[in-house]
Amino acid sequence: MSSLTKRIVVLLFLSTLLAVIGISCNTAHGFGKDMESAGEKIQNGTK
Repeated sequence: MSSLTKRIVVLLFLSTLLAVIGISCNTAHGFGKDMESAGEKIQNGTK
């Protein structure tokens, strides 16, 4: 492979990796908010 091709492949790989990490962080953050909301409802139900 030429040097330019290797650079393009590495840049595409890194871009994809960063996109996946960004998506998973947002998903985990949303899941945390959902769990917090469910916990608050349970606490309010026991009062």
